[in-house]
Amino acid sequence: MKRFRICRDTRPLRQFVNRHAGRRYKTTACPNLDSDPTRLLLQLCRDGYYLAPGPDHMDRLQQGTGCSYGPLGTELKNSLLQQWWGSVKRSRSTQVFGISTLTARDDGSGEGSPIVDVERLNQLLGAEELTKAQLIQRIQMLLRRSTSLRTSLLQGALEQYSSWLELVNKRLPFGLAETGLSFQPLDGSGSQGEATYASLVWFCSPRSSSQWLDYWTRLRLQWWRKVFALAPSEFSSQDVPEEELQAGVSRGMKIVYSFPWGQETLENLWSRGDCELLQTHGGVRAKIQCRDGRKLVVPHVISVASNMDRGIMAYMHNSLQLLKKHDGKQKLYQRKVLKLHPVLAPVKVALDMGRGSTLELRQVCGGLLQEFLDAGISVWPGYLDTTSLSMEQLNTKYDEMGVLFTMVIDEKTLESGLLQVRSRDTTVREFKHISEVKGFLLRYIRAAHNM
Repeated sequence: MKRFRICRDTRPLRQFVNRHAGRRYKTTACPNLDSDPTRLLLQLCRDGYYLAPGPDHMDRLQQGTGCSYGPLGTELKNSLLQQWWGSVKRSRSTQVFGISTLTARDDGSGEGSPIVDVERLNQLLGAEELTKAQLIQRIQMLLRRSTSLRTSLLQGALEQYSSWLELVNKRLPFGLAETGLSFQPLDGSGSQGEATYASLVWFCSPRSSSQWLDYWTRLRLQWWRKVFALAPSEFSSQDVPEEELQAGVSRGMKIVYSFPWGQETLENLWSRGDCELLQTHGGVRAKIQCRDGRKLVVPHVISVASNMDRGIMAYMHNSLQLLKKHDGKQKLYQRKVLKLHPVLAPVKVALDMGRGSTLELRQVCGGLLQEFLDAGISVWPGYLDTTSLSMEQLNTKYDEMGVLFTMVIDEKTLESGLLQVRSRDTTVREFKHISEVKGFLLRYIRAAHNM
């Protein structure tokens, strides 16, 4: 049998697992099939380490603002951002360049949401010697001098536009892409909510801007539907009504997802003309003109803004499956599965122990853990959990976490090198030799990326 290295230091993983060792994962009776799917999903997300423990995240999720993510939620978010980035960079016949701009702005433009020095504001409000006119003047000056948080990623791309014209030899079209935080007002309350956005700002010929808006709408909808969705029909595109168009926008499209509470926008696509670009560069046309064939033109701007926090919840809702099943006594139960696409699933394999010598089994698990991590395979170290769970409870736990495969190391592994591998999607259990499992996982992951 192949010798395995023991993981050098599993204490951080052990501490994390033991902190949550008291959690129990049970099958639930069939009447719960009719429960609120969003509440059910939030509970699974909290129990499965997608969302951090704490207050109810319902309002934030419905408003499309960010939450406090747990370890698995953070991995899911990073994977989705990476896939978004790759999708716009690999687009056919397009040139897209990545940029990074500041979240806070201190340029005196007055754009965005100001960050006010509360202590200084209180001093002004408490200054009895100031007249009302003087107080208003001082507060206005304080606001003008304040740093502002951006409310979109568009302005940064418009400002950087002229810096990269030489990169494309002043030829259209091309785009600038960025991911980062944006801050939005919440329900007229005056408070701000942050969300992670992915932004593409596309510069194109005025005569082809309408076609480019259609192109990006078609491409983005295809990405949301066909790449990772179990139910593609829940994603759709719509024209933005004229009364909802922003100032300076001639046409708009949006990609929406049908949540249980109604449709919510995942992406906005706007045909913005050239006004904002000209305004950003002081109206100097010669500075920002590009070649469109033999002509010199000021390009039109197409902006794509994707709310990735809402996108995460769309895929989580889309991936939640409630399946009926029977136990050994023919009692009907529901099987809850977070069937995330293999590319997005934060954990590819969970390692757990069956019967056998605890010390030897832990050594084998530790060696496998290190081998998988070295190969870039994400692993859940279930063998470090001291809670005693049946195989049925283990399968329930990992299905609800969205883990692709569960590998159980037991006394048979010590004797013959065989371990049990269970698939989340098929529930089929099969035995594989311990020397083959890493190659099996790598082939599966590669195939998922090529789907």
